Amino acid sequence: MRSIAACLVSVALTSSLFAQPTQLPDADKTIARDIFRELIETNTTDSVGSTTVASDAMRKRLLDAGFAESDVVVMGPNDRKGNMVARYRGRAGSTLKPVLIIGHIDVVEAKRSDWTTDPFQFVEKDGYFYGRGTQDMKDSDAAAVESFIRMKREGFVPDRDIILALTADEEGGKSNGVDWLLKNHRELVDAAFALNPDAGGPELEKGKAVSMGVEATEKLYADYRVSATNPGGHSSLPRPDNAIYQVADALGRLEKAQFPLETNEVTRAYFASSAKTKEGQLAGDLKALSDAVPNAEAAQRLSKDAIYNSLLHTTCVATMMSAGHAPNALPGSAVANVNCRIFPGHSQEEIRQELIRIFADPTLKVQYVDNSGEVFEKGSDRKSMAPPPLDPVVFRPLDAVVKAMWPGIPVIPEMETGASDSVYTMSVGIPSYGFSGMGLDRDDVRAHGRDERIRAIDFYTGVEFEYLYLKALTSE
Repeated sequence: MRSIAACLVSVALTSSLFAQPTQLPDADKTIARDIFRELIETNTTDSVGSTTVASDAMRKRLLDAGFAESDVVVMGPNDRKGNMVARYRGRAGSTLKPVLIIGHIDVVEAKRSDWTTDPFQFVEKDGYFYGRGTQDMKDSDAAAVESFIRMKREGFVPDRDIILALTADEEGGKSNGVDWLLKNHRELVDAAFALNPDAGGPELEKGKAVSMGVEATEKLYADYRVSATNPGGHSSLPRPDNAIYQVADALGRLEKAQFPLETNEVTRAYFASSAKTKEGQLAGDLKALSDAVPNAEAAQRLSKDAIYNSLLHTTCVATMMSAGHAPNALPGSAVANVNCRIFPGHSQEEIRQELIRIFADPTLKVQYVDNSGEVFEKGSDRKSMAPPPLDPVVFRPLDAVVKAMWPGIPVIPEMETGASDSVYTMSVGIPSYGFSGMGLDRDDVRAHGRDERIRAIDFYTGVEFEYLYLKALTSE
C-alpha cells in the first residue's frame, strides 16, 4: 500500500499533467489517425481476416518508436489469430505489479451491400470516421498504441510496467486471445489489475458529454440453438407439423415475452447518478429505479428504450435462422439461434430452462452453444462474477482526468449490457475495469451494425484521454 507521502506526490504530479491544454497535439493527431486507418483497413473478421496482420503492423510501429524487440511479441494458436503483447518498462526496482490494458482487434462481419461505404475502407466524411471497428473497438486500440509511442518519445518512465495486449476472437471464433494468453503465457500478461476500454466511456447527448461510465459488472453471454425436425415431404402435400412454423411460433412467443425486472447495487447506483443529469419524467423514473424495490411503472416506461430495457432485464433475441433444403419440399428441419444477455445472478442453464418454458413446445430442442460453436444439451450453472472493488489507485486518477477534460460530469459505475474479455481476466483473479475516453452519443450506437462510425473530434479526444490517464495512473 502506498504511503500518505507517496499519495501526495502522486496527486501533485497528476495535477501538473493538467497545467497544459488537454487537447491532442497536431503531430499526435496525425499518428493516431494513421494507426486508426491501418487498423480499420486490415480485415480482422473471423471468416477471412487476420489479427496476425494487424498485430504485426502494430508491433512494427512500436519497434520503430524505440521499444525493444523482446518487449513486443506477436503470438497465437495459429497463423491467423495472432495477439500482440507489448510491455512499456517502468521504473527500475519498482515493486508495483503491472497494469494490463486489453483490447480486441478482431471485428464482427460486415457485408459491403449493407453499407453506404466499404466497411473495410477508412472513410472520413462530414466530420466522422467510418469503417468496421470505429466504435468496437479499433478506436481505443489505436489510442493505446499512439499513447505508448507518445510517452516513449517524451522519455516518460512509469512507476510500474504497462502491458498492452491487442487480442483475437473477442467477437467470436475459437481462439479468444485473452483466454489463450492467460492459459499459455500468463507471465506476459499477469497484472495487479486490467483496464478494458471495450466498455464504459463518456456518454454524449447531442455531442456534449453528460457522464463518464465505468463498467463495474457485466451481463453473461449465451447462445442457444432452437431446432425442430419432422419428416418433410413434397410441398404439394403440406403437413401440420411444419418445422419452420414450429420454430417461428416459438420465436413469436419469445418476442412477446419479457424477463423479470431486476436491479442490483451497480445498476441502482447508475440510475441514481444518471437521474441527476436528466430532466422531467425521465429524471423521476431513473430516480425511482435507484430504490431497493424499483418502481414497476417507471421501469415499464423506461423499458421502451432499448438501453434502459437491457439494464433492467435479461434479454433474449433471435439473431439467425436456417431451414429447408429446396423451394418445392417441406422442411425436414429448422434451426434458429437465440442470443441472450443474462442479468448477473443467473446461469446459462437457468435461462435455457426459462426459454423452454416460454416456447411451450416439448417437441422443440433447446441446446446451449459455446463460443467455439460446439453444441451442448445443457448450459453452465456458473453465474456471472461479483464486481471488483472500486480501487482508488484506479479511480483517483480517473476522477482527475475526467474533471480536467469534461468539467462537471459525474463518473458513474455501470453494468455492461454486452460481454467483454474482462470475464477472462476476472476469472483468474485480475480485477478489471471498463472505460475509455471515446465519447458516443446514445442515439448513434452502431457497433456491429451498418455504417459504423465515430466523430473525428471524439476520436481525438479519446486518444488524449488515454495518454493523460496512463500518465496519471503511473506517476508516483
